[in-house]
Amino acid sequence: MSFDIALSGVDAANTDLNAISNNIANVDTTGFKESETEFADVYAQTQQGVASDATGNGVAVADVAQQFAQGNITTTSNNLDLALSGNGFFILSNNGATSYTRNGSFQVNQDGYLVDSSGDLVQGYAPLSTGGFNTGELSDIQLTTAESTPQATTTADIGLNLPAGATAPADADFSPSDPDSYNETTSLTVYDSLGAAHTAQLYFIQGSTANTWTAQLYVDGSAVGTGQTLAFNSDGTLITPANGEVNFGSYTPSTGAAAMSIEFDMSGTTQDGSSFGVNSVSQNGYTTGDLTGINISSTGVVQANFTNGQSSTLGQLALANFADPQGLQQVGGTQWVQSYASGDPVQGVAGGSGFGTIQSGALEDSNVDITSQLVDMITAQRAFQANAQMISTQDQLTQDIINIPSQG
Repeated sequence: MSFDIALSGVDAANTDLNAISNNIANVDTTGFKESETEFADVYAQTQQGVASDATGNGVAVADVAQQFAQGNITTTSNNLDLALSGNGFFILSNNGATSYTRNGSFQVNQDGYLVDSSGDLVQGYAPLSTGGFNTGELSDIQLTTAESTPQATTTADIGLNLPAGATAPADADFSPSDPDSYNETTSLTVYDSLGAAHTAQLYFIQGSTANTWTAQLYVDGSAVGTGQTLAFNSDGTLITPANGEVNFGSYTPSTGAAAMSIEFDMSGTTQDGSSFGVNSVSQNGYTTGDLTGINISSTGVVQANFTNGQSSTLGQLALANFADPQGLQQVGGTQWVQSYASGDPVQGVAGGSGFGTIQSGALEDSNVDITSQLVDMITAQRAFQANAQMISTQDQLTQDIINIPSQG
């Protein structure tokens, strides 16, 4: 019996040393979670229970429990490297087989999909055309490399001040080449349906009637429609047009693009005693854009950024959590799969209830503390040696008993 008890101690200590050895070996493995050996004493039981004078039958390994404490976060130069700070796991798919990981060292495969180092597809939620994401179904995250399509200018907002008390120009016949035929001018860049840029020039002419101006629009030096009247109240606010929206008519570019019709919002235009000044200019068109990079927010929203200043939402990373993460089954490659003990996954997004946040351009280090592991190794080694010594002692006692001369 003593041999068996000591042998159980040797086996338990050896298991502990194996777990410690594996922890130390993975001290630099991204997203690795250390394991801790848990022991339980063993007693023989009968229908009457454990005898009061029972000495025990040794020790057993109750569990090699995973420790999901947060690892340190180290920044990297790759914005596709993702670190989870807080609860949750990234979700991966391998031909429909789902696994979970804390290793956010991701990359793009030849088809443009976000994958881990094993080629498993990172899962997320696809964007909806109405905004938001389809959180009812997981999908692969594909990073677009296509150009951003252009958008023709259809609206423009201009806020400016026309000087009160200005006199009508000396030349009554307006011409953009004659500065004596207009009072003020300003310009902005607009875009056609092909993304080509055009210069829109606005001219303002003081009328013969006080507080009344005429606005003329030229695009690339060509007149667009007819002049539009701007009238102001005695307090300098615009009263004509009443809604402040001015449309000069359509213009057909020489690039082969569709005809342009721009609605100018001049509701912010005033007339007062100060000099002419443009306070704000904006328009809703843009040219073709090349991809400049991928940005992933702290909530896992993946966006493509383009040279034309536009961005395109590609999806949102999905996360999973479990009632008992320690019950997850390890499958290698810093991946886990669901088990009965872990419970069913609860899916969500970073920053949501019960989930941590995502840091782009960073990775979560192994949570192994090398110093504590070395101390544990010494403790396990002593336990192993003590139990081995007990076996040696028992062997010596057995030999002594065998060598006792028989009494004749």
